[in-house]
Amino acid sequence: MKAGLFASACAAAVIAASTTALAQTSAPADQVASARQGADLVGEVVVTATRRTERLQDVPLSITAFSQESLTAKGIVGYEGLARETPGVVLNKPTANFNNFTARGVATNGYGANLQSTVAIYIDELPISTIGNTTVLDPNLFDVERVEFLRGPQGTLFGSGSLSGALRILNKSPDLSSFDASALVDYGLTGSDSLRQRYNAMINAPLIDDKLGLRVVGFYRDEEGYVDNIGTGVKNSNTLVDWGGRAILLWKPTDRLSVKLLASYEDSNPKDSALINPTLGDHKRNSDRPDLFVGKLANYNATIEYQFDGARLTSSSTYSRFDQKFFVDLAGTFGGAISFALDAWGYQKTFVEELRLASDPGGKFDWVVGGFYLDRRLDVDYFYRSSPQFLAARGITGLPDEYYQRQFNYTDSSELAGFGEVTWRLNDRFWLTGGMRYGSVEAQGFVQGGYTSNYLTNALLNIGGPLTVTQIAPVSGVKAEGSKPSFKVSASFKPTSALTTYATVSTGFRTPIVNGFAGRPSVVNPSDLIIPNGADSDDLTNYEIGLKVRWLNGRLVTNLAAYWIDWSNIQVQANRVSDSVQFATNIGAARSRGLEFEVLAYPSSGLTLGFNGSLNNAKVTELTPEEAAISGAVPGARLASPRFQGSAYVNYGFDLTPKARANLSMVVQHVGSYPGMFPRVPGQPNTVAPTYGFTDAYENVNAIFAVSFDKFTVGAYVENLLDDDSITYVHPEAFLANRFGTMRPRTAGVRVGYEF
Repeated sequence: MKAGLFASACAAAVIAASTTALAQTSAPADQVASARQGADLVGEVVVTATRRTERLQDVPLSITAFSQESLTAKGIVGYEGLARETPGVVLNKPTANFNNFTARGVATNGYGANLQSTVAIYIDELPISTIGNTTVLDPNLFDVERVEFLRGPQGTLFGSGSLSGALRILNKSPDLSSFDASALVDYGLTGSDSLRQRYNAMINAPLIDDKLGLRVVGFYRDEEGYVDNIGTGVKNSNTLVDWGGRAILLWKPTDRLSVKLLASYEDSNPKDSALINPTLGDHKRNSDRPDLFVGKLANYNATIEYQFDGARLTSSSTYSRFDQKFFVDLAGTFGGAISFALDAWGYQKTFVEELRLASDPGGKFDWVVGGFYLDRRLDVDYFYRSSPQFLAARGITGLPDEYYQRQFNYTDSSELAGFGEVTWRLNDRFWLTGGMRYGSVEAQGFVQGGYTSNYLTNALLNIGGPLTVTQIAPVSGVKAEGSKPSFKVSASFKPTSALTTYATVSTGFRTPIVNGFAGRPSVVNPSDLIIPNGADSDDLTNYEIGLKVRWLNGRLVTNLAAYWIDWSNIQVQANRVSDSVQFATNIGAARSRGLEFEVLAYPSSGLTLGFNGSLNNAKVTELTPEEAAISGAVPGARLASPRFQGSAYVNYGFDLTPKARANLSMVVQHVGSYPGMFPRVPGQPNTVAPTYGFTDAYENVNAIFAVSFDKFTVGAYVENLLDDDSITYVHPEAFLANRFGTMRPRTAGVRVGYEF
């Protein structure tokens, strides 16, 4: 029935998407004009990656930028598309709302449990990246102004967590002079019976001409799954329901002053995990209940800007609340012999304030100075459970319900930093940039109480009867503190107006990590390792040279960057052998070397060709025997990144009729194989981990054909055209019986868009 209805819809609709456009900026019009002065009209991109408005070709950074038009043209609606179109970047996404970016090979595994991500993610001014082993929302990308992916450490301007890069999602501001509205509807069919529905709408209304405006965006997604859970008996169990919206109010009482208020909310609710067990068959998993990674993000921001003579002052205040569920079946820890699972609830509250003053561009000195403050509290309730059926079958009693352990934890963390960056233009051809951020971070974990029991011992030894239930006393953990500078220096040389070269040295670090179970012995083997307090900050230095060239009046653009990264005192996730309890610690050093390239060509009217890729060699270089034993690493072990990845893009636009513009687009993406973890068992350095494995090398092909009729666009697309079911993610821990992720199977669909 669904296939028949879908075929009828395809026949009624003809073609899809819109043409590729160039990235624009939300900065004031005078700054945009200044940044574009002397620029060619073809291929121009303006970004704000340096907190100032600059041409992409003049910024001494490796950056990939996407406008809303280019996102739509390539069918990019979330993190996966961004990663595949950005050189040197991999997204480890085993299932919805479980996202971990890797850039330039700076990752020890694809999971990052207990560790701060090495890539910072920002929605406007709010950092939403968090500690691994928690839900990480995949935000809606409809009606964004621009997405920028900065590669290499960005600690100077974006703080801790931007160890290897920063992803910035910038929302569109209201237009104060004209009414605007748009809608985009997407229907897709995965396989033969999984229907995907996506609805997006935007309304922009000037309330007072040139003074006050409101922009409202709403979205709803209902995407039926493609994985069958034989344990729960649910077909297509990993269905995703995601909805939300945002409202932005912009008040500009004078030419100098503007006040912008934003409120956004997203509720993302996957009904089960997409992780599979290939031994059960294609797209099959087995768990006693659905694994849940549910997130609800509310975000409130007030941004005030004032234009002085020669400089712009910006104050951005953000409060967010992120509620999440992390429910996972852990029975794989003991080969499925006993019922063992974790139901965790997380409640995160964050306040962020950034105040900065940036010079107007175009002077001999361009500069920005500012301060940053973050205060965050994360409450996590850990409920470890058995099941009523298992307890009854073994005759185990004495518990208040199916939960054999409850522990209530919270962590307070804060960051305070001052930063500055200045560019000295000695002349039109040569300029120097230097920046520094000095910040202090601290974190402290607390156990509020709870109870534990001897369930694991009795269950494993098949001992019935009442359990011994022990209360967990409140505990204040050791406060982890760190204070250090991050810096960046670069020299740029522009021998001609079409060629920019640069050399950069930059550093990055992550905040110290507090282990939630610090000091806890193993209830399975009391002589096993006692969980340490946490992990110190790691250190990273990036050496980079690059060139950005515009040929033939901008009809050919090539960007090239080569880097050498030294990474030391590496934060890693380790597992205690006896009970698989996770904790964070530090080990020796690693090195990552690589090359990134982007080519964009406009060979003839209407034809766009693009090609990008990266080569990377990242491995462990220093390691003591003690560090090897605790982490599972070995000298020379590869880090979790492919040696080669790349994509090719073609878009051809032509006039179908005098009133209809057609576009045909195709993207071919390749990601090489890479390991999902270190090769040895923690605590057993001579034993190869049974979970050690590599992802498959795979290709993803997306095709789009679209026709635009003035304000109306209608069309058809195919994602994963080759129906590639390669393994794209390997979970590094034994407790999951379903450890493998794949791409969504071939999906064909229609998109209909309208601009009022």
